[in-house]
Amino acid sequence: MKIDPESRSLQGMSSFLGFVALNLMYLAACIPVVTIPAATSALYEVTIRYSDDESGRPVKDFFPAFGRSFVRATVLGLFLAVPMLLLAASAVFWASHPSLLAGAATVIATLAAVYLFAAFLFAMALTAAFTTPLRQALKNALLLPAAEPVRTFGILLIPIALVCITIVFPMFGVVLVTIGFSIGAYATAFLFRSVFARRG
Repeated sequence: MKIDPESRSLQGMSSFLGFVALNLMYLAACIPVVTIPAATSALYEVTIRYSDDESGRPVKDFFPAFGRSFVRATVLGLFLAVPMLLLAASAVFWASHPSLLAGAATVIATLAAVYLFAAFLFAMALTAAFTTPLRQALKNALLLPAAEPVRTFGILLIPIALVCITIVFPMFGVVLVTIGFSIGAYATAFLFRSVFARRG
């Protein structure tokens, strides 16, 4: 019996296993925590490239992309993730108080944290796709969520939905750990490409 390496089913299985490997590599690269921005930028770089007619080699290209983006992604990540986490902590703090003022503060802090999370994701994608100066990349990342609200909603919906499903159905965590991040990034890559094409 001959096995055709060009068969659709074999190519589909190969792609699936490639995304599983990419997912595990991403999680391993995130373990030191401070490397999360660079790992995310590298994940976006290989998935954005792959979403363009399946060009590039996501698994083989991941760690070279990680090295290229490390400094820029880490700096941008610090500028955006630190205030985002502070705002998220502030929202949790105010949520524990029953007053109307505390409720308003909770809503404002939550919305600001979500906006900065969107800016963080844009910053990582911009780092993956372009070599603009850090200041310009930061400015673009902060402006794009407001300039592209519909696509930003989609970009936010994918990771937030994955996390929420895992919280409600803990068994889904197996999917998240094996393929969730890589497939989520691949789906998001089409939205990023659409934004960049419109703004290019």
